[in-house]
Amino acid sequence: MTDFAPALLTDHYELTMVSAALKDGTADRRCVFEIFARRLPTGRRYGVVAGTGRLAEMIRDFRFGAEEIAHLRRARVVDDETADWLAAYRFTGDIDGYAEGELFFPGSPILTVSGSFAECVVLETLALSVLNHDCAVAAAAARMVTAARGRAIIEMGSRRTHESAAVAAARAAYLAGFASTSNLAAGARYGIPTGGTAAHAFTLLHDDESAAFASQVAALGKDTTLLVDTYDIAQGIRNAIAVAGPELRAVRIDSGDLSILAQQSRELLDSLGATETKIIVSGDMDEYAIATLAAEPVDMYGAGTAVVTGSGAPTAGLVYKLVEVDGRPVVKRSENKATVGGRKTAIRRHKPTGTATEECVVSQGVPDHRPNDRLLQHAYVVGGEVVDLPTLQESRDHLRQCLISIPWEGLKLSAGDPAIPVTVIPAA
Repeated sequence: MTDFAPALLTDHYELTMVSAALKDGTADRRCVFEIFARRLPTGRRYGVVAGTGRLAEMIRDFRFGAEEIAHLRRARVVDDETADWLAAYRFTGDIDGYAEGELFFPGSPILTVSGSFAECVVLETLALSVLNHDCAVAAAAARMVTAARGRAIIEMGSRRTHESAAVAAARAAYLAGFASTSNLAAGARYGIPTGGTAAHAFTLLHDDESAAFASQVAALGKDTTLLVDTYDIAQGIRNAIAVAGPELRAVRIDSGDLSILAQQSRELLDSLGATETKIIVSGDMDEYAIATLAAEPVDMYGAGTAVVTGSGAPTAGLVYKLVEVDGRPVVKRSENKATVGGRKTAIRRHKPTGTATEECVVSQGVPDHRPNDRLLQHAYVVGGEVVDLPTLQESRDHLRQCLISIPWEGLKLSAGDPAIPVTVIPAA
C-alpha cells in the first residue's frame, strides 16, 4: 500500500528521541504506551476499532534497511550510534488491545504497546496513522449501515482519497458492514467482494443510450446494473427494460432528488413488468442522506466521498501516550491534555439481557469481575511475534454483535452522550 518501507512512515522526532535516549541510557527502560481518544468526534456516540490487523502486519515488517539508514545518515537525522541501533531494530515487545470491530469510547485503552522506550516510541506515528484513519472510516461506515436498515451499501470512494488510503478505507468499510467495494486492490488483498458496471462515459461513448445498454447487456448479461440518469431517467428506464427485459437485475440513479426519483422509478419499473428489478442510488451518500431514504423503494446504496473521509470526522482523534515507566505510573498534567497513569485493564459490563451498561477501566489492576462482564483486551503481538489474528469476517461479525449490545439511543445519528459511560479508576 506504500512505496516506502514501513519504518520510514515515522516522524523525525521519534528518531531524535531515540538518539537522546541511547546517549543518556534511558532507551532500554521498560515502558507502556497506550492509544486512546480523549473525546469522540462531535455528534458521535461511539467509535469503532479498525486497522489493528493491518498495523500488526506492518509492525512485523517494520525494519530499517540499508537504503533507509543511508537516507537518514545523509539527511543528518541520526548519528552513527542511532544508525547502528536502527540497523538491528526489531520490535520485541508486546501489543494488546481491543478486537477489531469493538466499540470504543472516551478513555478506552484500545491499544497497549509495551517494551523498551526506544522500540516502542518509534511505532507511534505508524500506529496513529493507521488507527486514526481506519477507525474514522469504520465509524462513519457503521453509522451508514445502521441508517440503511439492512439494505446493502457498496463502497465506491477510491477516486476521492489517496490511492493507498482507498484500499484501507475499503477494508474498514467492509468490516463495518458494507456489502462490497469498487476497489479491485482491496478485493485482491482482503477478499472483499467487488462490484461495478459502467459510468456515464460509457453511455456517452455510444450514439444513443439504448446502444450503450445493449452493449453492456451483451457483455455482462441481464444480471447487471444499468445507469439510467445520463439523459432523462424515465426514458432511461424504458430503454433499459426494452433492451434487457424485465429480468434486468438493477438500475442505478446517481443524481437528482433521490427520494422522489426512487418512488417514480419503482412505479415505472413495475408498470413495465420489471417488478424484481432493483433500484440502486448513489451520489453524495452519507448516513443522513441514507436515513432520509429509509421509507423509499431503494434496494441498495453507493457511498463514496463521505465514507472514505470519515463523513465529516476524517480522524478518530486517537493519541499515543506513555503511561508507565519501569512499573511506575507516569502522568501528563498539561491543561486539557492530562492522562491517567499506569497500564489499564478494561471490561464492558452488560445486563443479563446482553445490553451494555458501562465500560470500566482500571489502572494498574484488574476490575472486579461481575456476571455478564466481558474483558476487552487481547494479545496482538507477544515477544515481537504476531499471534493469530481474527479474520476480517470475524471482525465484521464482532462489530455487528457490539452494535446490537449498546442501548438503542446510542445508534441515533443525532448528537448526544456516548452510548455507554466509561469509568476510569486511577492507580492508588
